Amino acid sequence: MVVHRVVALVLPPQATFELACAAEVFGVQRPGLPMHYQFEVCAEQPGNVPTIAGYEMAVTRGLQALDTADTVVLPGWQGRQQPAPPTVVDALRRAHGRGARLVAICSGAFLLAETGLLDQRRATTHWRMAAEFSARFPDVEVDTDILYIDLGDVATSAGTAAGIDLCLHLVRRDHGAAHAAQVARHMVMPPHREGGQLQYAAAPSPVHAPASLAPVLDWAAERLHEPLSVSDLAARANVSPRTLARRFTEQLGVGPGQWLLHRRITAARAMLEETDLTVETIATRVGLSSAANLRRRFRTLVNTTPAGYRRSFGRSGDE
Repeated sequence: MVVHRVVALVLPPQATFELACAAEVFGVQRPGLPMHYQFEVCAEQPGNVPTIAGYEMAVTRGLQALDTADTVVLPGWQGRQQPAPPTVVDALRRAHGRGARLVAICSGAFLLAETGLLDQRRATTHWRMAAEFSARFPDVEVDTDILYIDLGDVATSAGTAAGIDLCLHLVRRDHGAAHAAQVARHMVMPPHREGGQLQYAAAPSPVHAPASLAPVLDWAAERLHEPLSVSDLAARANVSPRTLARRFTEQLGVGPGQWLLHRRITAARAMLEETDLTVETIATRVGLSSAANLRRRFRTLVNTTPAGYRRSFGRSGDE
């Protein structure tokens, strides 16, 4: 098995949680799961690196570690008010130039933008820093309401915990939805969170907080094979379709129809990976009625065909 080398570049003072997001997803051996990644940490200069939590980390690798990395993670950058060290920028450009994937978590997007690799491209960062980012890097198209953006060679995430969403997404891209779901299950995390980050930007008043959607989401997830509609979800929640749509937007950042479609495609991905069922059968079991409809929806959301996805991640079988 080929092991994918993930190297996190830390800069003083290092944000601890953002680094932990990458370490937890890429660096932990979990019982019963194959270890697809080798995780390391490097710094501009090896030695003790202070953190924002008051302790220091002993980092033994320097920038040369980036020369053989398959993925480079930038887990936040507290010193973004100052220009990045030229040696760091050069090392990141070299890594990208030979094919390494560069992944920025939260304020790490500022460091990635310093390389010029985000110019004329989409990126995100913590909603609180979006205006600052746009002013600093006017050539970057900033999306303030999204958890992460993956452009293939570069990827950025919104604030803090969105780094976990991005890292799990990369596992899903590298090794399939079923494996990513197993990793997420070990972490007691959802394998995919819906919506964007602005739903977290300002908490609603507890006096007016709407009822949780969790019961209706669980109910719907168990009935994906049925021809559920938004009206069915609204009836289950005992509200009007308009009220349901508003609650979905407030709590999940997406509409009920979009949420339902994503759940169906996620279920289809798992079946393509883990079973030999035909595409027609899978389409019926996830409530998409026909193979043609599944293929169309699948290509829109996953950017490939069910057959192509099965060839990459399935155990056998074809369309």
